[in-house]
Amino acid sequence: GFPNEILYQYEDYKETADWILAQTNQRPKVAIICGSGLGGLADLLEDKTVFPYESIPRFPTSTVQGHAGKLVFGKLQGRECVCMQGRFHFYEGYDMHTVTYPVRVFSLLGVETLIVTNAAGGVNEAYSVADIMLIKDHINMPGFAGQNPLCGHNDERFGVRFPCMSDAYDRRLRDLAKQTAAEQGCGSFLQEGVYCMLAGPTYETIAECRFLQTLGADAVGMSTVPEVVVARHCGLRVLGLSLITNKVVTDYDSEEKANHEEVLQTTKRRARDLQRLPPSKSLLMSRISY
Repeated sequence: GFPNEILYQYEDYKETADWILAQTNQRPKVAIICGSGLGGLADLLEDKTVFPYESIPRFPTSTVQGHAGKLVFGKLQGRECVCMQGRFHFYEGYDMHTVTYPVRVFSLLGVETLIVTNAAGGVNEAYSVADIMLIKDHINMPGFAGQNPLCGHNDERFGVRFPCMSDAYDRRLRDLAKQTAAEQGCGSFLQEGVYCMLAGPTYETIAECRFLQTLGADAVGMSTVPEVVVARHCGLRVLGLSLITNKVVTDYDSEEKANHEEVLQTTKRRARDLQRLPPSKSLLMSRISY
């Protein structure tokens, strides 16, 4: 077959969505995909219904430490939302259609807004570890190399053949997030910038880090962009947040080395800081839901 042969048909996504709709009465308008070590957000939900990925028909399963593998329905400040604890990565060997499978399921569930979070390396020299970056745009490196989740047959029931990406990250949602952060006293560690996705699983070389700085990337990671592309294709609004867990190495004399433990430690530390922010998350959720 074709190298980008479609693994899934419309009926597959619909089968998954229909199964979920039959299992829960919740009809969330907001979906959240939790990045490395950030799955704790789902613990803040009330009236929870939890589905392990392996129990959901046709749903993929995650293999990475720090990614739990559960779909959690519940309420934040009385607003229904669905949370993916554990996402799928291209570097795990999944194809791009599998990585983005849940997004189309969300759209069939009636979700209108997707919030994506990730752990990322700080490329911008002005960023500090534990900053949170609002994603205003992305650079899709795997897409440059032909690994775009929309390659292959286009099903018009989801969206158009050639979708626009210049408005991928919703400006109104970014403004709401900035306003909420300022009200909660978090403005000091909130940044806004460009997220660059690389395929991974290797961390970047020094030459690659310098290359990314030249390109205008502010943060670099191994996820998020495929989900955003598919979300925009099916008409979802998107808010993206990167937690800066380490500074990338751009100096050959540096002794610093990127590692996954450091990433998880930083997310744990900032997650603790964020525990005093449930109101701001909830405030943001209640505003987004309108």
